[in-house]
Amino acid sequence: MNKKHSHNLPEKFIERLTEMFGVSLCTQIQQTFVERPTTFRVNTIKADKNEIRQALFDLGFKTDNVVWYKDAFILKNKTLRELQDLDLYKQGKIYVQSLASMVPPLVLNPQSGEKVLDLTAAPGSKTSQIAALMFDPDESALGGRKPKGELVANDVDKVRFQKLEHNLELLGVIGDNNNWKLELKNENGVELTKLYPNYFDKILLDAPCTAEARIILDKPTTYGFWQERNIKDTAYLQRKLLFSAWQMLKPGGILVYSTCTFAPEENELQITKFMEQNTNCELLPIELSGVNKLPIVRTWKEREINKEVVKKALRIIPSKEIEGFFMVKMQKHGLYGIK
Repeated sequence: MNKKHSHNLPEKFIERLTEMFGVSLCTQIQQTFVERPTTFRVNTIKADKNEIRQALFDLGFKTDNVVWYKDAFILKNKTLRELQDLDLYKQGKIYVQSLASMVPPLVLNPQSGEKVLDLTAAPGSKTSQIAALMFDPDESALGGRKPKGELVANDVDKVRFQKLEHNLELLGVIGDNNNWKLELKNENGVELTKLYPNYFDKILLDAPCTAEARIILDKPTTYGFWQERNIKDTAYLQRKLLFSAWQMLKPGGILVYSTCTFAPEENELQITKFMEQNTNCELLPIELSGVNKLPIVRTWKEREINKEVVKKALRIIPSKEIEGFFMVKMQKHGLYGIK
């Protein structure tokens, strides 16, 4: 059994976090393990951001802007339940989503006309955001603008897949549109490569992870099952999904890999090992102003982290409003690069 601190976090977890970031940052991070305010995104497939904000204001809902994303808001004076009781919510015009999970689609930056894959898509938060980004941003959704291109959303879990279907229908992603091909797949992501070799312009792999950045001290279920050995098992699954995603990416294509965990085995070390074996992988800088960053881990368990990872990966520092997050933006050069 893990030894526990007075606040019940596993001692080994605290040791690892301190090794990653030092005592001061480790303490600061632990202070962010609290319930965060409700955050949501205006679904621009169905609604206009300014009209929604005005409608919420008229109903007595106070919101704050999010500096790095114009469609995102922080709820200031009402509960999640009160927001969910609104017709705006029930009609899919607003979608409750954590701020951290809004970042990877922005970094992926899908464009109208592209072929895009969300490899681990359920419950559809990022998939629906990707779809909204594939609309022409200069034309309002209310003007009847529809996206162009192809979007494939996959999830292996049958129950979560049903949530994915429900959410995409509610949010208007599923619908008649001759310029838009949407496919929902309930497949093992590792096997999907057989269907789409070297096919996609953009791929999001928001990988299954140990979710260390989603710990809430008042909810023991968020950390009670934490064990160091789970990190190794999870990293192995991520590695298989990452190799599969890479095979489905076109030469010249972009892949964004992200997790909501701190463990370097799932983050910096994962990408370092991947780049050692895939010489056709280049990391691109992530340009996102207004997000506070954690330092990138430079060495872990006597392993040097690739200098490009140190230079170009992004770690978001958790706060009272946003969870911690890790991501890299990768470009594929040529078909082959496996050592």
